[in-house]
Amino acid sequence: MDKATICGLVLAIVGILAGLLIEGGNVSQIAQPTAALIVLGGTIGATMVNFPLPVVRAAFGNLRRVFFDQRTDSAVLIQEMVRYANRARKEGIVSLDSELESIFDPFLKKALMLAVDGTEPEELRKMMELELDNQSEHDENSPKVLEAAGGFAPTIGIIGAVLGLIQVMQHLDNIAEVGRGIAVAFVATIYGVGSANLLFLPAAGKLKLRLREGQVQKEMMLEGVISILEGMNPRMLEAKLQGFLAESDHGRNATNAA
Repeated sequence: MDKATICGLVLAIVGILAGLLIEGGNVSQIAQPTAALIVLGGTIGATMVNFPLPVVRAAFGNLRRVFFDQRTDSAVLIQEMVRYANRARKEGIVSLDSELESIFDPFLKKALMLAVDGTEPEELRKMMELELDNQSEHDENSPKVLEAAGGFAPTIGIIGAVLGLIQVMQHLDNIAEVGRGIAVAFVATIYGVGSANLLFLPAAGKLKLRLREGQVQKEMMLEGVISILEGMNPRMLEAKLQGFLAESDHGRNATNAA
């Protein structure tokens, strides 16, 4: 679970609600299911108009990557690559064929399978880089969907507020009812602005980072497989792949070691 995402959401919501209570309000004033329905339904609907359905489905499916870090530990991956290199050096590259069944990452499995099948290093690089570029282009759509949703939500919130005000105008003969109705109408604006700035836009930014981290790991896998195919010394391979580790990975590995 990504602690930064969870803690950030909790901190933001608690801060907003605490401010509301300090000002003498109560949570029931902003707990309006109708306003939430207008904003959520309108935002998702507008997003579906803007993007094909498979892209929208994939984007909202990728939201789990914002809350959960599903990456393989890079340090563990490097040790696996070094193990493959040691075995290939002793028994030949073909001996790695028995390792394929235990590999769950499809990108690494395909690259290693091509290497075992005798694909030339340069040809293997071209094929896998093409796949990596295509996957990267496909992944870029998910943050765009969330960014679009973050742009639509505040406007849909305004629509909800206007709809509420239309209902208020029908009761102008009752001043007390008018005041309460106006307060309820603006809840939709809160939902629209809140969902955009607390969920959709931050999630898009976090998802961009997650996808980039995943791409770097795949680049590391490809470089490792090609180096094994070229017969690089396992120690040199380990040093080479260590260069792909981000500062965050070093920090996480140090924490795990402690």
